[in-house]
Amino acid sequence: MTMPSQNRAPLAELATYLAQERDTILRAWREAVDRDPEVSTASTISRAQFNDHIPEVLEAFESNLRGVESGANARAAEQQSAAEHGLHRWQQGYDQRETMREWGHLHLCVLGAVERFGSRRPDLDATVMHEARRMLVQLCNSGVCESAARFAWLQRAEAAGRVRELEQALEQLQTVERERAENWREAAHDLRGSVSAISSAAAIVGRDGVHEATRTQFSQSLRKSVSSLHHLLSDLMSLARLEAGHDLRSLAVFDVAQLMREFCDSMRPMATERALFLNCEGADSLIVESDAAKVRRIAQNLVLNALNATELGGVRVTWERGTGSGVSQWVLCIQDTGPGFSDESAPTLARALKEATDEAQEVEVRAETAGDPSAQPTPPPTLASQSPARTKNAQHGEGIGLSIVKRLCEVLDASLELESDAGKGTTFRVTLPCGYPK
Repeated sequence: MTMPSQNRAPLAELATYLAQERDTILRAWREAVDRDPEVSTASTISRAQFNDHIPEVLEAFESNLRGVESGANARAAEQQSAAEHGLHRWQQGYDQRETMREWGHLHLCVLGAVERFGSRRPDLDATVMHEARRMLVQLCNSGVCESAARFAWLQRAEAAGRVRELEQALEQLQTVERERAENWREAAHDLRGSVSAISSAAAIVGRDGVHEATRTQFSQSLRKSVSSLHHLLSDLMSLARLEAGHDLRSLAVFDVAQLMREFCDSMRPMATERALFLNCEGADSLIVESDAAKVRRIAQNLVLNALNATELGGVRVTWERGTGSGVSQWVLCIQDTGPGFSDESAPTLARALKEATDEAQEVEVRAETAGDPSAQPTPPPTLASQSPARTKNAQHGEGIGLSIVKRLCEVLDASLELESDAGKGTTFRVTLPCGYPK
């Protein structure tokens, strides 16, 4: 729809008005979301994290109103910012329904500002306000669609990771079968050399005369594969419960510092067996209200991933109270000295988390530069790698374990960040609320 040129000027005035009212719109949006009992995650993140890419969405909308850019370019900018916003909401532990409700509140807040502008200009042609409302509906419809599309893509990425895990388990079992067949062929070859004239004795020797080293090797391989399959099936059952909403929060007050020290003590023998260190450090005491079992499961999955990815050096577990966020939070950090990975070599789910982390840090930097006191400080760097680089075809085992961590973070209204680069090691950072609204 093309607006008459005489109506473009009032739309440009509306754009200027909306730019002036942006802080008011964003504040009203946050207050509306805080009042919504269906959106609990928003209360656990800072103002800068909450606003995220929405200022860019509004800026693109204002450009569209002014006609400064072509309609296609302005809509493309809106869609890009909306997709990035959806990515961050996924990372911050939102479910899709919460994100959609937030878009609804934003629509109403911007509409309120548009109506205030119209009430101050009763002389405006009715087609101007009609066009402004139409463009606003288009904006919010695009935001909802792009956010929903990003959520759907991330769900497919998680599913693809699980498929890879199952394929690896199947390959393990096939390898055991091939080894078993080869071992029996070797045993049969050895037995044929020692069998003399009695054919009946050959059958008995064929069953009982297998070399002990061969038997032991096959038994160890079989036990390892069965154990791996058992853990895989247990993880799939846990993930199914989380995705079905059966694993709810069970809140209690406890000391995170004590929980993490006891957890690291229990995991240290595994690290020692692999000649790796497992260090833990943090506040002597950190009292929170949360689900201790789920916090421990998050730490366990991340530490196991870190140990599996690290050949030299080790893993560092830290905890601290969050600072500068404007809300009461604490942070769990798992760092390893593994080889790290680039965007190209990362599993899909890990790559999505890394992309979200990089984008979120850019948002925080912009907020900090703009003088936002709720902006988070720059996080500490990753540890230097001490492990050899993965080969090009090396398999990653982070599909199901990382999906479980992500689902647990959603249950706990926690955000999950990932930082890694080839040759730098990998850092997972989980930001959790210190308590929950009653």
